[in-house]
Amino acid sequence: MNPIDLRSDTVTKPGAAMREAMARAEVGDDVFGDDPTVNRLQEILAGRFGVDAGLFFPSGTQSNLAALMAHCQRGEEVIVGQDAHTYHYEAGGMAVLGSIQPQPLANRPDGTLDLAEVEAAIKPDDAHFAITRLLALENTIGGKVLARGYMADAIALARRRSLSTHLDGARIFNASVKLGMPVKELCAGFDTVSVCLSKGLGTPAGTVLVGRKDLIARARRIRKMLGGTMRQVGILAAAGIYALEHNVDRLAEDHANAERLAKGLAAIGLAVEPVQTNMVFAAIPRSSVAGLEAHLAASGVKALVGPRLRLVTHLDVDRAGVDRAVSVFGAFFAKAKAHAAG
Repeated sequence: MNPIDLRSDTVTKPGAAMREAMARAEVGDDVFGDDPTVNRLQEILAGRFGVDAGLFFPSGTQSNLAALMAHCQRGEEVIVGQDAHTYHYEAGGMAVLGSIQPQPLANRPDGTLDLAEVEAAIKPDDAHFAITRLLALENTIGGKVLARGYMADAIALARRRSLSTHLDGARIFNASVKLGMPVKELCAGFDTVSVCLSKGLGTPAGTVLVGRKDLIARARRIRKMLGGTMRQVGILAAAGIYALEHNVDRLAEDHANAERLAKGLAAIGLAVEPVQTNMVFAAIPRSSVAGLEAHLAASGVKALVGPRLRLVTHLDVDRAGVDRAVSVFGAFFAKAKAHAAG
């Protein structure tokens, strides 16, 4: 049987139709700006988000880094969440390569930052301090959706205090589908948004940074510096266009499958956190981690097993796959219970 891969929504493989779109892609040299498929993808996403321009990147990590470097000069500061991908999972790039000082704040359980804490963290105009230049948010974050009202309040605070704003929107279409709100409305007011195509949308690679024309122009130069400028990359851009046309609305299926997975795990006795989008978090006893990891692997279920287990649904996991995964988890814990009972 085919393995069920719940490690991440980055593990998807392009289907036949997406591969066909890639094979037929018209290409050019994107360094010279004449790859028509890349240009079309950038224009499509800029239009969807209601902003001036877009720029294609190989990865979300590079897109976020280029955005932060476009906003901030060396020695300036970004206010960011402790759990944010830009701070926690991107190898310290903003500090190492951008010479940008992160000012991390604790994310609340719903993924938001306390805006009173954000305002208190803005440095005064004093030579002793880094200049606070940017507020960076993430949506979704840990599978949780930031509401439009909260983001509007955050943007208003940033404008009042003369900060620019960046949104890591790696899974912004999950938030859009969950809220039933177009991304243009959901993200209105952000100066830049990083939009990943290789997670829930299922492309092999690629992220597009959208935003103000001047910031995108700066990011283009930074992309070159970071080694992210590619040549006939329309082959990847074609996958992105296909994904935007076919794989956005279907994210609702991933959300429904995540809810089904959560209910199945709860039914076998696991403590499962409430599900909002395509991520399921469950508590696993530390004493069970190693055994569960081996059992899942032997049963054809791929997962990153730890005390706080994260399982991610995506277009390559259907309802039957969810049910099979629940059955595999159930078999392990039933055996463990029987063993404990003697």
